[in-house]
Amino acid sequence: MNQSPPNLSAFPWLFTFSVCNSKTVKSVIIRNSYRFVYLCAVLKKALNSLSMKISIESKHLSDGVVVLQPEVFKDERGFFMETFRQDQFKEMGLPHDFVQHNHSGSVKDVVRGLHFQWEPGMGKLMRVPVGAAFLVAVDIRKGSPTFGKWYGREVSADNKLMIYAPPSFARGFAVLSDYAEIQYICTGMYNNKGESGIRWNDASIGVEWPVKNPILSKKDETAQTLEEWSARAESDFFKY
Repeated sequence: MNQSPPNLSAFPWLFTFSVCNSKTVKSVIIRNSYRFVYLCAVLKKALNSLSMKISIESKHLSDGVVVLQPEVFKDERGFFMETFRQDQFKEMGLPHDFVQHNHSGSVKDVVRGLHFQWEPGMGKLMRVPVGAAFLVAVDIRKGSPTFGKWYGREVSADNKLMIYAPPSFARGFAVLSDYAEIQYICTGMYNNKGESGIRWNDASIGVEWPVKNPILSKKDETAQTLEEWSARAESDFFKY
């Protein structure tokens, strides 16, 4: 049995709704999109306010060396802190793609350094979770106003400071406590064909090490001077 189509004129409200929908649906979607973006931003801000903060405490040697202070939560059980947050490091303009995590332990008066790597470049974020150590960074960027200058700072399990230095800085440390452990996350993987060192007591640098009788490896004891390194072609990897 054939049926004729319905007479829509009998339902004027349906026609009005369809016309209104076609005219307003785009603006409704746009308004709701703006609201969604705004709510996401508010939620992100709220979550960030709940997260633990890692702050820049100070910068040194033409802003190349950065000292960081993590927020620490303490109670009767002990403490908790975040030592790396990719989002926060990115916001602070610091490297945030670390690829290797190293951990060493040393006895009192051990001096390690001054080490660096150019291929691939290895920046280091260093901390001392056990004991205390004097961390050092030396600017070896050619053309830098602080070339050959050094910065040193006591870092310990108590003060919980962290120090970041980019690949173009030679780094080392001296152990101050009976025993200390140093952890550092790196921006490049280790390559023994692309790394070197500068003598720990190079007079042209003049690091004031807080140890009288340092314990050294043979490699560190006989390392080249800054002048000798600067004469090598590889030193051109590090320019200001």
